[in-house]
Amino acid sequence: MAPKRPISKATLASTVGTALEWYDFSLYGIASALVLSQVFFPGENQTLAVLASLGTFAVGFFARPVGGVIIGILGDRFGRRLMLFVTLLLMAVSSTLIGLLPSYSQIGVWAPILLVFLRILQGLGAGGEYAGAMLLSAEHAPAKRRGLNAAIPSAGNALGSLMATGIYFLVQSVLPHEDFIAWGWRIPFLLSIILAVAAFIIRLRVSESPEFEQGHQEEKPAVPRFREVFRLGGRRIPLAMVMSISPNVLSYLPSVYALSYLATTVGASEWIGLFGIIIANLLKLITIPVAGLLCDRFGGKSLMIIGSVSGAVLFYPFFWMLDTGTPVWIWAALVLIFTLCCDLTLASQATMLSGLFDVRVRYTSVTFSREITGALVGGTLPFVAAALTSSSDGSPWLVAMYCSVMCLLCAGATYFLPSTRHMDPHAIESPAQSVSR
Repeated sequence: MAPKRPISKATLASTVGTALEWYDFSLYGIASALVLSQVFFPGENQTLAVLASLGTFAVGFFARPVGGVIIGILGDRFGRRLMLFVTLLLMAVSSTLIGLLPSYSQIGVWAPILLVFLRILQGLGAGGEYAGAMLLSAEHAPAKRRGLNAAIPSAGNALGSLMATGIYFLVQSVLPHEDFIAWGWRIPFLLSIILAVAAFIIRLRVSESPEFEQGHQEEKPAVPRFREVFRLGGRRIPLAMVMSISPNVLSYLPSVYALSYLATTVGASEWIGLFGIIIANLLKLITIPVAGLLCDRFGGKSLMIIGSVSGAVLFYPFFWMLDTGTPVWIWAALVLIFTLCCDLTLASQATMLSGLFDVRVRYTSVTFSREITGALVGGTLPFVAAALTSSSDGSPWLVAMYCSVMCLLCAGATYFLPSTRHMDPHAIESPAQSVSR
């Protein structure tokens, strides 16, 4: 038998599919910070309009746990591969329809209502997407490269975000501001349907997870009951939920809220923040695989703690660098938090979650523990940060303190989780045997 490749074919296909799908979700984050407030929430008070727009961003995150649990249960029953087609369909349809949605001036209050509905559809799809891609990659991988393969779909997220930022930036640059607000912002959303076709073709080449198939051969398949997640996961479920805080904070503070902060508080041109996100995402294509290799070498637990504590310490310097208004300092700040600190936690999260839970309920366990936190922390973070900045007269110190505390909580929870380094995924310990190592 030929030796398994360090990076499996399933990992490459899953990552490309995730990139095309995450394009949709990232695009909405950028648009909610910079343009949707003017199209769907017009008014004299710009701060309230931005808060309303960021509120719709949060709505998608609250739909993610619902979609994640439903898709996770079905994924543990029918397989990871099928569910990745379902998530892709939900994302593509909702994003394309956002690009066709009439504005507030055309249909009044129905415009924001329909926007929220389509954002919910996006959230339902995103809730099961990343977990499915991560598990399919990890479960196809050789044991010694499980961390690398589990982490690489996170690079797909970065690639999707890079495409979204780049296309948004390109369209915004070539059109007059009035035309961009009137209709140009729709172009990146309408491109979703083309990307979806490419993603479907790519994912047709991916086979089902061998671990999933083996688990169903060894035990007669049954519809997973939701309570089995807690019986088999034990205290790992709440600890994994808290462990997922840092990846959300270190991702959505710089990639979503920082764009709004730079434009409304610092007064920097929009292109500066967008270009910084492009730089940070380009570097992620290198740093995420490297972080995955480090997880295989030193364990995901250690890297999660290092990335979380580093982020907690660096939030104050991060805002100081943004406040300079100097492009080079702003770009360095975004790379510091969004690339270096965030990627340590993203790779660690993927490595640990793919090995903490029994394969029979693994999809459900991962989506539940990850997406609940995503809704409570990631989805509300831009809104909370904007409100904290407003309450402190434009000063970011409350935001920095809030984010630092969140990351320290994550580091503490991670310490009490078992190490998944060299753990046999087919021999997950019962909750009674799970002890901190």
